[in-house]
Order: sequence, then C-alpha cells, then structure tokens
Amino acid sequence: MLGGYLIEGRRAAEISASVERGVRTGALAPGRLLPPVRELAADLGVNANTVASAYRTLRERGVIETAGRRGSRVRERPAESTPREAIRVEVPEGGRDIASGNPDPRLLPPLHAALAAAAEAASGRGMFYGGPAVDARLARTARALFDGDGVPDGPVALTSGALDAIGRALAEQLNPGDAVAVEDPGWGSLLDLVPALGMRPVPVAVDDEGPRPEEVERALGEGARALVVTSRAQNPTGAAVSAVRARGLREVLAARPETLLVEDDHGHGIVDAPLNPVVGTTERWVLVRSTAKAYGPDLRLAVVTGDALTLDRMQRRQLLGPGWVSHLLQTAVLHLWETEALDAGSVARAYGERREALVEALAARGVDAHGRTGMNVWVPVPDETGAVARLLQSGWAVAPGARFRVASAPGVRLTVSQLAMDDVEDLAGAVALALRPGEARRYD
Repeated sequence: MLGGYLIEGRRAAEISASVERGVRTGALAPGRLLPPVRELAADLGVNANTVASAYRTLRERGVIETAGRRGSRVRERPAESTPREAIRVEVPEGGRDIASGNPDPRLLPPLHAALAAAAEAASGRGMFYGGPAVDARLARTARALFDGDGVPDGPVALTSGALDAIGRALAEQLNPGDAVAVEDPGWGSLLDLVPALGMRPVPVAVDDEGPRPEEVERALGEGARALVVTSRAQNPTGAAVSAVRARGLREVLAARPETLLVEDDHGHGIVDAPLNPVVGTTERWVLVRSTAKAYGPDLRLAVVTGDALTLDRMQRRQLLGPGWVSHLLQTAVLHLWETEALDAGSVARAYGERREALVEALAARGVDAHGRTGMNVWVPVPDETGAVARLLQSGWAVAPGARFRVASAPGVRLTVSQLAMDDVEDLAGAVALALRPGEARRYD
C-alpha cells in the first residue's frame, strides 16, 4: 500500500510527522492510499485513537484527505504547498476579522520622520559591498537594551524578521533529521519551518507562564537538540515566561548544556510584562527581537544576540544570501528608538485592557480563556470546526486552532487588536453561544 515506506511513531505527533516526512521526501506520492486506522494501529502497537488523532491532524494540515470508505489518501497538493497560514476562514461581508494577528494600525508609530532620516543618511553615505553589515550605533543601542533586560553578553546581528533568525540558528547548529522542541500550541510559521528544514518538531505543552519544565525535560530526553521558547506575548496563548518559570527551565537546560536554546522576544515594545531571560545556561543560544509588532510587519528587521560561534555562523551564511539587512531599515529603526517614537507603556495598556476585558467577559460566561500578555486570547473548544463555523455565522472570523497545534487540544485564537471595548461583550456572548449552542438566549 505504501510502496515500502514505513510509517513510524508511538505518539500521534510522531505518526503525523512520519507521514509528512514521507510526503516531503516523495516516498508517499500524491494520491497514495494510507493504511486504515486500525491496521496501522496494530502495526505500530498503539491505540487506534492515537492513529485517528494523527490522521485528523494531517487532514487539518492539508496533507491528506479522507473519502469515507475509500480511506485516507495523500492530497494532490499536500503539506509542502499548504502552509498553516492557509488554514483560515473568509471574512463575510460586514463581518469582523479577529483572526489575522496583525497589530492595531492606530498603535503603530508614524514612520515619516524615521524614513526621512534614513533617506538623508543614505544620501550622505550609501551602503556598498564590503561595508559593515550592522550599523555600529544600532548595535550599541540594541546591546544596551539587552543589557537592561538582563540578557547575557554577546555580539549583535540583524536578520529580516524573527522567523529568518530562528531558521538560520537552527540550520547552522542542527542537521536534517534532528528534533526540535517547540511550544504546543505555538507559532504556526515556526511549526511549518521546522519540517521545512528537514527537522522533526517535538511538542512541548505550555501554560500561562510558558513551556512547562517537565515537558521540556521529556522532549530533550526524547532526543530534541534544540528548544524554541517565546519570552512574552506567546502566539497564540499570550503566555509570558515568569521569573519562577525561567529558573525552572534553566535548571532543566543546565543538565543538557549542549542544547541550542532559541528565545523569541517578539513582544518587545508592546507588553508590560518584564523579560525573564532563559538564555545563558546552554553553550549555544540565541535571543531574537523583531520590530514587526511594535513598528509594523513591513519593517522587516530583527535584532539578534547569542553566543559568538552561532552568530558568526549565521552572519557568514547570510553573506551568501541577502548579504545584510537594508541600512535604510536599520537607520529608520534607530531613529524610532532614539526619539522614543513608540510609547510602549500606552501600547501595552491598550492591548492589555482589551485582552483582559475579553478574558473576564468570557469567564463570566463560564468560558475558559488564556491571554496573559500581547494581543491574542486562546480559547480551548471541544469542537474546533463547529466553533469556528458558528462564530462565522455570528459575524466573527477567528483563527482555527489547527494553525497552531501539533498534539494539543483544539482551540481558537481571538486577536484583540481590532476590537473596541464596546465589542467585548458581544464577542464574549458569541463565543459562549458557539461553544454551547443550546443556550442561545441565556446571556441575552
């Protein structure tokens, strides 16, 4: 049936990853019929529900399709051409989009002066081949900001966004086939990036304080050679690593100093929760700060620090590709930093008021929700497809949890950046109704 390819794994995440690996390498061609659930479960020595869960994940990811009694087959356009970002719903006319994950445009600083300063600087001293990749003033300012947050000493590099930095760090220190511990639920683009690099994601459960130490210990014990942690404003749950959690994670990592630790602080500038760095315990580490949420996604720049070897390898490989991040962008970001164009406290309060109001309104209706920091609220749901469909009927387009999950339970992500405070009660009522459709008028 599989042309000699052997599906492997004991957990649902491992089984689905094995199928995706076969699809990616061409061993499982489009249209290939997969074994029935019970047959594969017997071959692997696992419960049939485990295989059913793996197949469900593969369907949600767009890797396979199921046609009733005809079984499950690899899709004609499988996972490689179906990124998680494509798992979305169309916003109906007159509907509200709280699925995109974009920042509130009203909270972004105006860029006119920053771009004018960059253009003026470029007219006097353009960047040419052979010049320094990183503006010295930008590097000093970035390093001072890192120092103020207790980030260990290290050189400064620049990449075109957080995902670019994470991908470069993983590619320079790991090999295809290696396992990477990732947050689950976690950032969908990262969950796509790891298998795209030929690596295997190992899910790590998170709570409101970040990755759980016992889960990290398990993942590293299963062979994960790297761990990716979100410092604050975790996407999609809003988790933020607390001081206590940071100590617990460092204790686990101290026993495995060979682990590559990548810390993503994309919430810098939009949250008021302090940074509690986890980096510094392992020999190889990287901390990334992108400007996307604070200054807008089109300002493609991330500041990176880490151990000297990893950053040197990242920069050498960068020279063979894009070369450097545009000095126009570097000067613009430096101008924004030096003029304090962004009132980070006001931005954090604006997102916090909407997020906390929504979590409280949901709690008043008996709905569990998570959103400690940032601009997202995560709501666990028993039936993801049904919840998304019912909310769409109510005029609310939300992000399906399948975009963010590996093995964790279903949920939906609500982004508060486009909400007004007057919207909160209506949205909370719609969510409660979507989860319990039989209680249509209870909260009217």
